[in-house]
Order: sequence, then structure tokens, then C-alpha cells
Amino acid sequence: MAAVAGGRVSGRISALLGAAGATRAVYTALRKRPPGGAVLWERKNYAGRTVNLHAGLATTTGTALAAVTAPGLPARTRAAGALAVLAAGGCGAYDDVFGASDPRRGFRAHLSALRQKEVTSGAVKLFGIGAAGLAAGALLKERPADKVLAGVVIAGSAHLVNLLDVRPGRAVGAVLAIGAPGLLRRGPAGALSAAPMGAAAAVLGDDVGERTMIGDAGAHALGAALGLAIVTGNGRRGLAAHAAGLIAAAAAGDRVSRAAATL
Repeated sequence: MAAVAGGRVSGRISALLGAAGATRAVYTALRKRPPGGAVLWERKNYAGRTVNLHAGLATTTGTALAAVTAPGLPARTRAAGALAVLAAGGCGAYDDVFGASDPRRGFRAHLSALRQKEVTSGAVKLFGIGAAGLAAGALLKERPADKVLAGVVIAGSAHLVNLLDVRPGRAVGAVLAIGAPGLLRRGPAGALSAAPMGAAAAVLGDDVGERTMIGDAGAHALGAALGLAIVTGNGRRGLAAHAAGLIAAAAAGDRVSRAAATL
């Protein structure tokens, strides 16, 4: 028993440190040589300061690597982790780059544009992350209802962290707070909670210091990873409760973001 418990702890530590190390390495490399040039990844934050978006790509990479390489995870869980995190981060990065000048925000705005036969970067993100969440859920659960609930939790968690990304440190801090209880869970949930926490911790100082921001790429990738941890640690009843809460948060998106901004 002690050996098993020790293995679980070492697996979580490995995932935490692996994610942190990989995230920091990628972040440093991107600062030195950003793809497409520095200007492509620069944005004005809420206070008008120029920051970079390198933390988003770095946390996506670090989280995905840790989820795939964490010891003791089943092959299907590794595949689900890579799929959900990379798809969420990739769709978020697409919106970061191509949706920067689009003032439309929220589900309604992007769905309204679709009715006008305009495919916005936000719509790509919405449907891309939703589809990836459902595919990852199908890998993790056996019964159809559980697969759907798992997909809602993964995509909903990605959206929730993005809603909280309104001021420096808010989203990253939320990832650390939401992920912490998962470290106590048995099985894959522990390592899958540790991965986004390690990645978030690696950029926390730069995020709070207003040198970088995680953007849509990082927020969605970190959130999707938290969703994976929730899915692997819960049965149908727990999945249903989390899905209901995440749907409610999405429906009250503006209020959630305003509340996060006041903290």
C-alpha cells in the first residue's frame, strides 16, 4: 500500500514538475524567437500595457506533454489528454491571432454571425473545442450518456477558465485553485490535475507582472486539462453536477467575467 501511495505521489510530482519545466522552456524559446515575428504575438492588456501572448502557447505545450508522459496513465487517457489540450490550445491560438481585431464576444455574437454565413474565429474556437471535448470524452467513458457529459465538462471547463482571464493572474490563479483538490484524487485524476497546475505556476510571475498573458490559447488549454481531471475522477452523478454548473457559468458569462475582474 505504501509503495502504491508513493507511486501516486511521485506521478503527480513528475507531472507537476514536467509541465512547469516544459512550459518555462517553451516560453523562453518563444520570447527569443517568436513564430511570425514579435508583433504578431503582442497585445495591449486591460491597462494599455504591451504584453506578449507567449504564455498561451507555452502552457498548452507544457500541459499536453505532461498529460501524455505522466507515469501510470492508460493509453486512452493519454490520447484524450493530447487531443483535448492541443485542440483547445490550437483553437484558442487561432482566435488570438485572427480574432484580435474582432470586437464580437460570446456565444450569441458568433452564432449570429454564422446565421449570416460568416465563420468567425470565435465560431471556429467554439465548435473546435466542443468537438475535441466530445471526442476526448468518448475515449474516457464507455456509456453514451457519460461520453456526452464528459465532453460538456471538458469543453465547459475550457470556457470557464477563459471567462476568468480578464486581469493578470485571475485565470492562472483559478487553475491552481481548481486543480488543487484534484491532487488528492486517486487514479489518473491526480496527474491530470498536476499538469495544468505546473504549467500555470511556471508563468504566474510573468502573468501577474504584466509581461505576458495566457490569452485564449492558454486559458482554453489549461481549462480543458482541468476538465479531463474532473472527468477521470467522477462517475455519472458527479459529471452531471459539474456539467450543470459549467453550463450555468457559461450562460452567465458576462457576470462571471465582471466578478473575476473585481477580485
